[in-house]
Amino acid sequence: MASMMRVFLILLWTTNLVQPNIPQAAGVQVFPPVNFTLTVSALAQVLLHWKPNPNQEQKNYTIRYDVKILSPVPEEYDTKKTHSVRTAVLHNGFSAHVRTLLLHNNFQMRSDWVKEKLPPLPGAPETSVTNLSCVTHITISSTVSLHCTWLPGQGAPEDTEYFLFYRYETYTEECQDYIKDKWNRNTECRFSVTHIDPEEVDNLIVIHINGSSKYAAIKPFQQLFNQNAIDKVNVPRNVTVFLEQNDLLATWEKPISPFPKECFEYEFYLFNLKSGNKQILKISSNDFRLRIDVTSRYSIQIRANHHICCTRGFWSDWSEIIYVGQNKLENPVAWILTVLCVSTCCTFLLVAIISK
Repeated sequence: MASMMRVFLILLWTTNLVQPNIPQAAGVQVFPPVNFTLTVSALAQVLLHWKPNPNQEQKNYTIRYDVKILSPVPEEYDTKKTHSVRTAVLHNGFSAHVRTLLLHNNFQMRSDWVKEKLPPLPGAPETSVTNLSCVTHITISSTVSLHCTWLPGQGAPEDTEYFLFYRYETYTEECQDYIKDKWNRNTECRFSVTHIDPEEVDNLIVIHINGSSKYAAIKPFQQLFNQNAIDKVNVPRNVTVFLEQNDLLATWEKPISPFPKECFEYEFYLFNLKSGNKQILKISSNDFRLRIDVTSRYSIQIRANHHICCTRGFWSDWSEIIYVGQNKLENPVAWILTVLCVSTCCTFLLVAIISK
């Protein structure tokens, strides 16, 4: 049985090797594309362009192109077009291959690869910014703000001046509002208003930071951020909490956001001021009911995030603290007896001291 299986696998492997060469044997040749170029068309954006090989026969054949991105992020796809646009960080270079795919009589044949690459962006080692972090925020007026922070590169001279640009779709803007460190270097940038569309889902935001110095060439740095993954969600609104017999009831409205209320999840923070117990409960609706100890007083806060309609972002700040309930002794009779006992003991002790 094992030997028959080996024979079958060998035959299958041989068939796969022979089939692609059958059309070649019939006189069909596949030529690679020509004039393959890579052009930087925007910040962190590359235009790949090529032309069909003039020697390639056209009739009765379906021609496509196989594109392989090697760096910075591997990717492979095919297309009928002779151009392609890709968004990628370019500070360490970009490399891609393309080849012709020929479909003929249910057979697919491939040409050799044509290779091209872009060199890394120039600059001295370890002068690029590090620890780049960005946060977006939807304002009351439904515009989007952007705040980025970073650290200077370890090899950057003290006189290094960094400059930040963001690109969203076709729009590019340079930062005008920087915050500096103790060496007077830009380490934060704020855009109070941007061209970022708050209603878009999972678009990319390109951040590009270059720099200048008298003592070294500063290497640029680029990073891509998913739009909703860096969104700092707003706090839930109009939070209302009240008691109904032994139950705690809470209601609130979704945060300021273009997304519907079904897109949000919440965390409900409940702190028992009497016992010190803490609870954080995850909730997917805009109301909540919980059986509690009515003899205790509680502090309550709520925060929000989105995750169903788009990529989860940063949790909102906690809402303002709301207090509900009041501390009560569970057994008033026991409390009265305790007070009487203590008072009696104190009285006898005082009498004894006076008598002595």
